[in-house]
Amino acid sequence: MRALNSPLEVGVRALVLLAASFPQPLDLAQLVYLDYAMLHSGEMDGPPSVHPSLPAGPGELAMKRQLLEQGLVVLMRAGLADVQADNGGLMYRASEEGPGFLDLLEAPYLGALRERAQWALAFHYGAPADSRAATDDITQQWMDTFESRLPRRGGDDD
Repeated sequence: MRALNSPLEVGVRALVLLAASFPQPLDLAQLVYLDYAMLHSGEMDGPPSVHPSLPAGPGELAMKRQLLEQGLVVLMRAGLADVQADNGGLMYRASEEGPGFLDLLEAPYLGALRERAQWALAFHYGAPADSRAATDDITQQWMDTFESRLPRRGGDDD
């Protein structure tokens, strides 16, 4: 079993976001964006990041959706989250037991996640009405940073 980015770890991160947004539900695209913002808050002019920046950048975003789906299944099986369908698609919400479960866990990492989740929801929740566009912005920022680090070709007059 892998410890990092296992369905259990990603599920706990999703539960932190769902508990912070309770009773407001979140869809999968919002969870992908908010999970990234929670982990990499320093890159978004927020508090120091919980996870370091990776050279793969947006590759993390590509994997995050599937990992979050697996983590949400773990949460629902444990009765810590619920899913409902509405006009916009599937929406996830912490169950009544979800926030209480988080209160039982004691770890500095979880405390940092809870702080960043509050920040991500307060700072970014209203802004990314279209979570796909917000995710595209993250990818574009990474590409701009990557391109600025490439050596210029001789003879180009950009």
